Amino acid sequence: MRGAAGEFTVCGGSGRLRRGAVVVGLAVGVLLVGCSGGGDASGTDPAKPGAAESGAEAKGDGGPVRSPSATPGLDWTPDDSRLPRTRAQALRLAREVAAEPRRWGSGYVKRSPYESDPDSLAVLDEDCVWQREPLPPSVLTSFTRYSELPAKGGRGPIRIAATVVVHREAADADWEMARTLEEALRCPEQRLSGSERITGLLSAGLPLGVGNSASDDVISEHGEYHSDELGGPHYYVWGQNRLGQITVSVVGKGSKGHTQEEIDTAVHEGTGAMLVDIQAELEASE
Repeated sequence: MRGAAGEFTVCGGSGRLRRGAVVVGLAVGVLLVGCSGGGDASGTDPAKPGAAESGAEAKGDGGPVRSPSATPGLDWTPDDSRLPRTRAQALRLAREVAAEPRRWGSGYVKRSPYESDPDSLAVLDEDCVWQREPLPPSVLTSFTRYSELPAKGGRGPIRIAATVVVHREAADADWEMARTLEEALRCPEQRLSGSERITGLLSAGLPLGVGNSASDDVISEHGEYHSDELGGPHYYVWGQNRLGQITVSVVGKGSKGHTQEEIDTAVHEGTGAMLVDIQAELEASE
């Protein structure tokens, strides 16, 4: 684990995901022991797909895109003809994949606003504050859906958001993963909005084959979430998986009366469903 002291436990997944399976350790990849607190970045982009920049040559819609081949160790092969190459194709895929409330478990509902602007991206600035910016040339779309388990019976809400970022090339998505892994080191305290912040972030990454057999790469973060509305610190977990040119990110934010386990379970199962959906959308016919 880079830049953080302490223990961590590696969780693996199945190389080929099955719809309906209980997926443990996909979104979080690495479970950092001793971390507490947490939250999403409502109003910015809680699933944090940010810093998606690369030195790759910018291309217009319909321009050449290097297609990822089947990744060794993953039991699926993308069909080149089904890979998104335009903004319209990318947004269609993102809308199909981004998890709806039912993916997180019983009782989850849509938040308001429910969906983000797919033509903008959340980026962590030099002052460790999340800002929305226009899409860079390397990104076709960035789309987020916001859900929550409403407050009930003296317990606060659980808030979850899922973001799908479709890059022009797998190399661009790989660069996003590398940049994101470093952000917790650069900014262990981050401002999500005027009333929300995260402290004590720990970040770790797992490439394929190192405790990770479900995607090309996995990044996880844990920290403490504070907000004017919900107080804190509360449990915060964020995870991002990459399959070729696509990244899926999920954030889970706890509040009063909720355990780390129930938040992790929701995040893991929703992430697993999205990875299954990506494979179903892009897999070559047998």
